[in-house]
Amino acid sequence: MRRIVTATTALTLVLATAACGGRQDTAATDTGGDVTCQVGQDTRVGIATGNATGVYFALGNAFAEQVNASGSRVQATAAETGASVQNIQQLVAGSYDVAFSLADTAADAVNGTNSFTAKQPVAALARIHTNYTQVIVRKAAGIEDVAGMKGKRVSTGSPKSGTEVIANRMLTAAGLDPATDVSAQKLDLTKTVDGMKDGSIDALFWSGGLPTPGITDLLTTAKDQVAFLDVTPLLPALQKINEVYQEGTVPAATYRQPADVKTIVVPNYLLVRADLDPDVACVLTRTLFDRKPQLEQANAAAKEISLSTARRTAPVPLHRGAEKALDDLNAPK
Repeated sequence: MRRIVTATTALTLVLATAACGGRQDTAATDTGGDVTCQVGQDTRVGIATGNATGVYFALGNAFAEQVNASGSRVQATAAETGASVQNIQQLVAGSYDVAFSLADTAADAVNGTNSFTAKQPVAALARIHTNYTQVIVRKAAGIEDVAGMKGKRVSTGSPKSGTEVIANRMLTAAGLDPATDVSAQKLDLTKTVDGMKDGSIDALFWSGGLPTPGITDLLTTAKDQVAFLDVTPLLPALQKINEVYQEGTVPAATYRQPADVKTIVVPNYLLVRADLDPDVACVLTRTLFDRKPQLEQANAAAKEISLSTARRTAPVPLHRGAEKALDDLNAPK
């Protein structure tokens, strides 16, 4: 009988091999020369995604399936992770070859600031979808704004995630010390949603695409007990840290809410190591756009993936293999 390897099983295998010193992929390093976008030997790559009920995980698994179906000799496996900060750390360490990341965390990585003590050798395949900062409170907790979270039980996301970075910055911008003024619950989205449902968590921060499956679950099952916060008053303070933060809107139809919700948004990048084989990088980038319709079926956030914005990854440089792919895709037919 054939064994069907689920995403959870794949993650277990990745963790097991990482415990033995890290999984070694066959993806070669850049040795110079022209980029042909042809991979001459069977090559496997690992993709670091995010929480199991988030958009990174949904798109990462769909992307792996489309890479495997591309006929390029590149085979991909996606794994659940803690997301942005952890993804970049493990990307640089060689545990993965591709990583989803928030733009603010990626900027910290290339600049060697905040979560990173040195500049990280990463490059981008493309700018992809937008993450919406979704801050939700239990109505019974009486929280009217982020400053009102003082003394409350607040989920700030998985440790070393982009959500945690943004949550701590928002709490600080609201005049709170994330370490002492709130009871920080550093939980993944699944556990966070469970805690909101059973009343053990008063508020949550989540940075994710639209719609995020876990948030859909929460707002479907506990819709009369929870509410979104408008966090845009904190935008000026966040823009002093990184101008990548912008105002956005969660449309009411996304989660069947009574009205649109104003919030703060951040773009996402698909990252690789700066020295990844450029032909592999080219294949991955081409697949991202050639198979966009299939990715949209996995999650509507993929509709935002666009050739018109793909190169907007500053300060993270585009990988030269990605540049070749985007040049070819934009060339007159």
